[in-house]
Amino acid sequence: MSWKKPHLVVAVCIATCASIVTLSYFQRAKLSSMSMPEVKLCRGIPTNNTITPLKDNRTFIIAPYFDNRKIKMTRVIAIAHHKDVKELYCWFCHPANGQTYITKAEIDVHSDRFDFPYGATDLKCLEPEDWEPRYVSIHWAPTGDIDQLPLFEIRNRDPEGSLVEFTVCISTMFGEYNNVLQFVQSMEMYKILGVSKVVIYKNSCSPLMEKVLDYYIAEGIVEIIPWPIDSYLKVSTYWHHSMDPKDIGYYGQITALNDCIYRNMYRSKYVLLNDADEIILPGKYPDWKTMIQNLEQQHPEAGVFLFENHVFPKTVFTLTYQFNTSSWNTIPGVNILQHVLREPEQKHVVNPRKMIIDPRKVVQTSVHSVLQAYGVSIHIPVGVAVVYHCRAPLQENLSRLLLIKDTTVWRYNMSLIGNVSKVLQEIVRDTGEYS
Repeated sequence: MSWKKPHLVVAVCIATCASIVTLSYFQRAKLSSMSMPEVKLCRGIPTNNTITPLKDNRTFIIAPYFDNRKIKMTRVIAIAHHKDVKELYCWFCHPANGQTYITKAEIDVHSDRFDFPYGATDLKCLEPEDWEPRYVSIHWAPTGDIDQLPLFEIRNRDPEGSLVEFTVCISTMFGEYNNVLQFVQSMEMYKILGVSKVVIYKNSCSPLMEKVLDYYIAEGIVEIIPWPIDSYLKVSTYWHHSMDPKDIGYYGQITALNDCIYRNMYRSKYVLLNDADEIILPGKYPDWKTMIQNLEQQHPEAGVFLFENHVFPKTVFTLTYQFNTSSWNTIPGVNILQHVLREPEQKHVVNPRKMIIDPRKVVQTSVHSVLQAYGVSIHIPVGVAVVYHCRAPLQENLSRLLLIKDTTVWRYNMSLIGNVSKVLQEIVRDTGEYS
């Protein structure tokens, strides 16, 4: 009978198709809305800048990190004026509906400020108990127009899977840095000793140094964090306010180090905190992994290993240098293999130290020690390892005869020379000035 009423068949087909199309449309719309980034639900201005000033111009936000090691909170790494910043609020955004939860921040300016008016600061924000915020804004009041506030994604909410072994945090690179040869040597030494990643907070460097960084970025070992702190504050190249009365010391290196710890808390088993002209050099072990495994067996309660810093004056050359590195002569910078005489320790002078840390056990750090930690700090004897620091002499009038010969770095000379030469050839191939 259906052949007698073809118009009904057509009508049913059309209706069925329309229903399928309509259902498909709403399903796609639902899936689309579900897959939209959560930030779409949150009011504010999303920012990925490394340094974000608040409108008070007294507070500068670096990044917020989820931290539930003691209580459930968001820890915001920041720079703040130690007197002027008295009250701040954390505006959390609900991941499902965009509603806000506002809580007063505990403002904790780090104790190692060295008399500068601005210092590394933790803004500690208790999170809501029944949901997990993904985004937060910082404001100086519990009321206001959230649409105009910078909006930050909270990092470390979902830790990454596997951890790399060692990450080096270098802070900060400034002053049109151009010590190319020593930097390449340090990088190649790090690789020999077991590094997986080098994180550099870069303010400025020379064009040739930029090529070096690009090389290592392409290799996958270097991560650059832009650090334009001098766009916001008057920065000092000295560590204490009395030496250079500016807003903040040493280009804000303490803030950068703290950010680097939290940035790599769930990416790296260990983090090394040192400068570009420093290498934690094992004397008793072939590499960092072997050294740390043994140190952890001896000190299972440790979270921080402190290594003595020893100065190898770059003005004093060895008289027994026999390595063929003449191809390096046109590269700007220091050749560490030529400097194996170190200054003796001075009585009544504290020898600064640099660190290898478990980032999950550190709360706050300074340059030469941690300020707060869940694990204890262990001082490592010179015979186990030292910080090889090739720089301008500290004891300028010291006789050469009083310097101590230490050729530990020469143990790696065969691999180091070949690797450095290869890198330099790659970098300067198209730079006729240095070829």
